Amino acid sequence: MSAQGATLSRSPAQAGGQPSAVPQIALTAVCGGYAIGASVGWGSAYLAVFMGDFGLSVAALVAAVSCGLYARRYRTPFRPAWALFAVSSGMAGLGNAVWGWYEVIKGASVPSPSLADFCFLLFAPPAIVGLLVLAKRPVTRAGWVCLGLDAWLIAGSLLTLSWSLALAHTAHFHGRSVARSALSLAYPLLDIVLVSMVLALHFRRSSVHRSAVNTAIAALALTVLCDALFSSPLLRDHYRSGQILDAGWFAGSMLLAYAPWVARRSGRELAGEAVAQAVRRPQPPPGSRPIAGSLAALTPYLAAAVCTLGILTNVLDGRRIDRVVLFTGCTVVLALVVRQGIMLLDNITLTQELAQKENHFRSLVQGSSDVIMIAAPTGVLRYVSPAAAGVYGRDAEELVGSELASLIHPEDLGRVVHEVRRFLAASPEAEPTTRIECRFRAGVQRSGGGWLNVESTVNRHHGGLIFNSRDVTERVRLQAQLQHNASHDALTDLPNRALFTERVTKAVTGRRASDHGTAVLYIDLDGFKQVNDTIGHQAGDELLVQAARRLAESVRAGDIAARLGGDEFAALITGDGTRDRAAREHRIHEIADRLRIRLSDPYRIDGRDVRVAASIGVAFADPGVSPSGLLRNADLAMYRAKQAGKGRVELYAPQMQDEVTHRAELATKLRTALHDGEFALLHQPVVELASGRITAVAAQARWRSAEGILFTPAEFLRVGARGRLTDEDGQRAAELGRWQLEEAVAQAAVRHRAGHKAPVAVRLSARRLLDRALPPKSIEAMLVRHGLPSGALVLELSESDPRIPLDDLERRLAALRRLGVRIALDAFGSGCAAMGALRRLPVDVLRLDRELIDGVVESPRVHKITAGLLRIASDLGMQSVAEGVDLPEQVLALRSLGCTHGQGMAFAGPMDEHRLRRALTRGSYPVPDLTGPGRAVVLSGSARPARHGGAAGADTLAHPPLRSNSETSVPPT
Repeated sequence: MSAQGATLSRSPAQAGGQPSAVPQIALTAVCGGYAIGASVGWGSAYLAVFMGDFGLSVAALVAAVSCGLYARRYRTPFRPAWALFAVSSGMAGLGNAVWGWYEVIKGASVPSPSLADFCFLLFAPPAIVGLLVLAKRPVTRAGWVCLGLDAWLIAGSLLTLSWSLALAHTAHFHGRSVARSALSLAYPLLDIVLVSMVLALHFRRSSVHRSAVNTAIAALALTVLCDALFSSPLLRDHYRSGQILDAGWFAGSMLLAYAPWVARRSGRELAGEAVAQAVRRPQPPPGSRPIAGSLAALTPYLAAAVCTLGILTNVLDGRRIDRVVLFTGCTVVLALVVRQGIMLLDNITLTQELAQKENHFRSLVQGSSDVIMIAAPTGVLRYVSPAAAGVYGRDAEELVGSELASLIHPEDLGRVVHEVRRFLAASPEAEPTTRIECRFRAGVQRSGGGWLNVESTVNRHHGGLIFNSRDVTERVRLQAQLQHNASHDALTDLPNRALFTERVTKAVTGRRASDHGTAVLYIDLDGFKQVNDTIGHQAGDELLVQAARRLAESVRAGDIAARLGGDEFAALITGDGTRDRAAREHRIHEIADRLRIRLSDPYRIDGRDVRVAASIGVAFADPGVSPSGLLRNADLAMYRAKQAGKGRVELYAPQMQDEVTHRAELATKLRTALHDGEFALLHQPVVELASGRITAVAAQARWRSAEGILFTPAEFLRVGARGRLTDEDGQRAAELGRWQLEEAVAQAAVRHRAGHKAPVAVRLSARRLLDRALPPKSIEAMLVRHGLPSGALVLELSESDPRIPLDDLERRLAALRRLGVRIALDAFGSGCAAMGALRRLPVDVLRLDRELIDGVVESPRVHKITAGLLRIASDLGMQSVAEGVDLPEQVLALRSLGCTHGQGMAFAGPMDEHRLRRALTRGSYPVPDLTGPGRAVVLSGSARPARHGGAAGADTLAHPPLRSNSETSVPPT
């Protein structure tokens, strides 16, 4: 028997599925085997009595163990019910065991009353309470009263019928004791109560774990049926243990043992199953009512009918109406009247609540700003809320009866019908609602009878549809405007970069991708920055608007013009299918040149003519080029046009990309050099021309690449000279300038402490000097930090940009001079702005540009210009330093003109720290004179120097080989 219980306990239902069939087959086999054995009398009288007593006892105990084990292991909402069923089954098993003790072991008749009767009587009360736990609990007091009345109606009707048929005879003592007669009545009465609870529970059972509840009800119903047959006079006198009636009790116990394991779930899974069943349960059609609900409503009347049937049975048999039957019938009728009164009051309350809710929802529908429409399956509008007058400009009565399709824009009708059909074909659980947006015909009061953009939420309604609609015309307009603003330039209303890139992508990858005549024109307005700086940004904006209008008017209908940002425009010119490359280049060049001429015409702004030019780069959509690559190629061609003199049209060539790649590689290497500290600082002596004495050293930065090549500033700064100087380039230049100044001051301080007092000259641009990142106090802090004394630092201004404010520069230089920093004006004589700087700025040293030094010997004009500049420096009390003094003849010429100092290969090139200290220790360099053989004699104003014969011949000029002072291939050792 324990094996059977173990089998049942190991047969839970799979999560989310139906119970396994194995336990059901095993249960059927066991019950069927017992029934077959009972029908044939088990083969012997002893075995029949044994199986009739102890077999039933074991079955009841199995049910008790199964229900108790389930109640202990799983915390479900029905846990108390299964515990009560375990107690009930335990009482039945104990009663059968006592019965078997007398009949099988003692071989005697069972006394009446006995302990077995007491156990059998205790079977019904726990089962009754357990059924109450399984029932759906009422939520109101009236519900509890109605539940009790329903139970009494069923019990009373069954009692009346049972009393009339059999119990009346049983109630008479006929010489039996009172206890035995009471015991005879107790069994059927308890069974009646149990049957009443089973019937009441059938209509009020909980929807959760329905299969387990139904199985338990069936088990108890089978047990009660067998008890009723046992109590009837027909079977009671002829019953013996082991007969076929025992098979019913056995099957009832086994069903109760199997009931809790039908569909085992945890508490959370039970709730999820209930929700899922509620969702999956199909909704009844309108006007229909479930059969179970109808039977539940008819239960009181059926009970009264059964009670009446019991009374009629007594009358038809010619017997007088028994007092028990009369009393029970009266109480049943009274209970029916009370129940009907309660239900009437409950119905009145529900009717009032329903009316209030109906008024509430009618107010919500009629007062809602959204239009609520109900459409029949045919598409005819059955109901339209009053909000239609304000939303659509049409009365609700006017819309009722009209077809919904006639109110929707014809262009949107097909899409709306398709969406409605798809929605109706989907399951209500998967898609309870849908959303449709379309144009709806408005009345004359709204949009003059035009179309409104309407958004509707659609729900199902009795085979038709409910539309909850609202006017979204303003939102649609705003979305369209936002979409337009997102893809167009706010100033010129031309397509912006994003939209232009999208159109270029479609042209390159679309169906016209094979047309190689498609080209992109990249346009930049030359001189636009000067317009902003001179007449203001508002005038610049007006110029851009006029330029955009000219560009849009000049391109063809199928072409696209766009503003990419700032003063940069672009045009996408579609090809005409020409396969001849020269022909299509000629055609695009003509279009671009026409645009250039049109954009270069004067612009009339604020009563004045403003002129700007246009540089245009052209790139073709060749095979294999990507949209971004096409735009990049056009951009490169445009910058080549600007470099070639501006106001030009340039076609893209592949070598342009090679140059950009080279510059990018060089820029990358420069960033790496700044990060890895690959820069070195060399120094070139500044020599007094009269004595050859070293009076200062000029710091020069060098970059040693990974290949061991030492680049000069003229080489690695060329990266920014050929392309646009980005913010990152400016940051790198500023970082390099700070490093050069810091390193020069640090090394000069070390040399000064070693006894070498020569000042150090550091080249710094005027623009960098005015940068806020380099305040005057930072230079003072640098001098103090490294211990460099006053007067030991010379700053060479290396920029003469006329846009630099001289007032700010003058104040800055004055502050630096107060710190003891000397100021040198570098590259003097190379620009017209130098004279203004010389007039305004506090300058101590004048450095002549190397272009003047290169021609001071050969060119009389340069000779005279240099002489004039040196006289100016002398008259102003400044020192003069000549850059690029590479030849002895230049030394003699400059000294004769009054130049005080020189720097160049005639004395020494840039040196590392070791050779510089050796030169400073030596202190001076030999200076050429006029007496040695082979020396040139400089004649003031002569075109060429006179030569003396020497070892090398009369025409030989003795001098070191020509070499730039700004370049050195390898570092000095």
